[in-house]
Amino acid sequence: MAFELPELPYAKDALAPHMSAETFDYHHGKHHRTYVDNCNKLVADIPELAGAKLTDVIAYAKDKGIKGLFNNSSQIWNHSFFWQCLTPNYAAPTGKLAEMITRDFGSQEALVEKLKAESVGHFASGWGWLVLDGDTLKVTSFHDGDSPVAHGVKPLFTIDVWEHAYYIDYRNARPSFVDTILTKLANWEFVAQNLDGEGASRADQQG
Repeated sequence: MAFELPELPYAKDALAPHMSAETFDYHHGKHHRTYVDNCNKLVADIPELAGAKLTDVIAYAKDKGIKGLFNNSSQIWNHSFFWQCLTPNYAAPTGKLAEMITRDFGSQEALVEKLKAESVGHFASGWGWLVLDGDTLKVTSFHDGDSPVAHGVKPLFTIDVWEHAYYIDYRNARPSFVDTILTKLANWEFVAQNLDGEGASRADQQG
């Protein structure tokens, strides 16, 4: 078996006008697909990874220092997770998630500002993240294709800040792109599912 490009959880035009179908044609249909194709080629030369889960490939590549395999496998995972972090039906956090946000950040508005500052301020390519570290919600970022799944923290939400994520719709205006995601497209229901371990597993797959 080989890793596959997952289907989007919504139609390509479902997030318009905030994210266009053209963006998904390139970001999902070309960039994400390239990571899948590259990863499959690299894994084919490593017999011990036959049938391995994506997270196991990421861990193996990190342990062995195989940079190309790490970047491509981690980027498959990050993108598969990212698509689920977006929704055309925005709704504010509720329940346990809302309580934890208030506990750890003071308010939903404070969390949004922290995520925006981290994501906009991240130098060059990478990802802004909301993670669960132990029992505490934290905001962080990782460079290039790196991912929380390689660092022992639970991913809850992410924003892709590689330029190809926003250039078609926002040109070089990363702040506008990040603000739009956080105020109009963030799938807080998915974030809540990740608290219970039900969401992130959808980004994993078996090759």
